[in-house]
Amino acid sequence: MVGPQSEREEKVSLELTEEILQSMEIGMVFKDYSGRISSLDFHRTANYLVTASEDESIRLYDVSSATCLKTINSKKYGVDLVCFTSHPTTVIYSSKNGWDESLRLLSLHDNKYLRYFKGHHDRVVSLSLCSRNECFISGSVDRTVLLWDQRTEKCQGLLRVQGRPAISYDDQGLVFAIAFGGHIRMFDARKYEKGPFEIFSVAGDASDANVVKFSNDGRLMLLTTMDGHIHVLDSFRGTHLSTYNVKPVSSNCTLEASFSPEGMYVISGSGDGRAYAWSVRSGKEV
Repeated sequence: MVGPQSEREEKVSLELTEEILQSMEIGMVFKDYSGRISSLDFHRTANYLVTASEDESIRLYDVSSATCLKTINSKKYGVDLVCFTSHPTTVIYSSKNGWDESLRLLSLHDNKYLRYFKGHHDRVVSLSLCSRNECFISGSVDRTVLLWDQRTEKCQGLLRVQGRPAISYDDQGLVFAIAFGGHIRMFDARKYEKGPFEIFSVAGDASDANVVKFSNDGRLMLLTTMDGHIHVLDSFRGTHLSTYNVKPVSSNCTLEASFSPEGMYVISGSGDGRAYAWSVRSGKEV
């Protein structure tokens, strides 16, 4: 039985430095997948990790003990993207079967669908949940971004875009970003229908957007693109701070990158199976 972890677990604070990053090694390898992992997400407060795989499975892990707690198969719908809700055993995931593009709210505890979110007409390629309420947004290659409330199946808003969108809420849930066509558009989550309040250019890189993310303090944002670039910007002014190049980039894969918790480093995977890290301050590889 999977349940919320004890709030009494001690949290160990560790200052992340270049020396610590360079000393990191693989601690555990799970080989129970028969397909490539397409998505993963850490829960914001519990020590849980959820993954989605091309073998049509969703797996829940306890990070502190490095154990797989549960495996759920989605053979009928397939699975591509997966994100935790505020509850550590409830996720939202996108389909990958080519005929049903619904999003699903799934309880990992008892393997039950709690809600279906229907509105997209093609593959969902970006998904972001608001950390402050029950809202989330989804972006699709049908060139729409839909706004949702987990408590109702009906779409709460629709924005049309001119390309493949990458989307993300900021940590406060007050702003969300939509990236496509070499620009990042910033929206007030409470007044999104008025259009973007800022539009940032991304170093002349017009290749399709993969992932856009904010740092935890909201001061920085990053954008990855199909050409293997990771751009870091000041999220208030739109100032371009640095660009990192990842080579090789696997075909038909999303280039994933994230900020470290304190926003001092950017970490990314690559097509050669290696993980890379860069210092935001110096712009150099660690």
